[in-house]
Amino acid sequence: MNGILIVNKSKGYTSHNIVTKVKKITGEKVGHTGTLDPLATGVLPLLIGKGTLCSKYLMNHDKTYTVVLKLGIKKSTGDEEGDILQQEVVDEELLDENNVKIVLESFLGEQEQIPPIYSAIKVNGKKLYEYARKGQQVEIQPRKITIYDIQLLKIDKANLEIQFEVSCSKGTYIRSLCEDIAEKMGTIGYMKELQRTRVGTFTIEQSVLVEDLNKENVEKHIITIEKLFENLENIELNEKKIQLFLNGVKLSFDLKDEIYKIYSKKQFIGIGVVKEKLLKRDIIVL
Repeated sequence: MNGILIVNKSKGYTSHNIVTKVKKITGEKVGHTGTLDPLATGVLPLLIGKGTLCSKYLMNHDKTYTVVLKLGIKKSTGDEEGDILQQEVVDEELLDENNVKIVLESFLGEQEQIPPIYSAIKVNGKKLYEYARKGQQVEIQPRKITIYDIQLLKIDKANLEIQFEVSCSKGTYIRSLCEDIAEKMGTIGYMKELQRTRVGTFTIEQSVLVEDLNKENVEKHIITIEKLFENLENIELNEKKIQLFLNGVKLSFDLKDEIYKIYSKKQFIGIGVVKEKLLKRDIIVL
């Protein structure tokens, strides 16, 4: 069983829990393209079998999230799990719809973001959350991110909550974004809820719920490697060339540098890469 499975992660599960579950179901090697925190829900693409070889083509995907930002409270982790560090009264005028939209739209485009201290980014060989747990101070360098789109969905004045949808580049921390939005509004806040609805071309509509994971559903929902690369051009190799290709021999092709789907006798063989007029093997599914 080789390909990509889009799982709809429920709250409370870790990405590791789900990887382990799918390993037991399939008996295959399983990986993922990026974790979701236990409190977060939504799209978690899993790479199964030889699908794990596709990770290099999937790691830089942009993502879309639905987010609930809670105002008036600052937490140690920037999300629901953390300890309350600060509370303050929120002026109702800050929740004016026009004001909220102006603030959200101000985050559009490329910018620098400081990651949260409770994250897995390494500084001097240690993960940031290891410093945080020991109460140690460490300098965190800002990272470049891009917010492609951000839309207000709902304002809940009674509970001081704002729901919005954001599409952003890889490496964007929504916890930091929530704190930055609250600060720009003139208050404090934290990320109360997070649902990832899209990773690249993978959407929540394609997903299978964690609770529904079984062999039948995995087979039904798996995206084959051939399907994953359906928009690529094809190269058909004859019997002689396919043997050379499978043995790792580079073949001359007057084609542009690109990734190609490889076929022989109309059977999908895998993925090849042309570079400087030479085709070499990359992912073989046989």
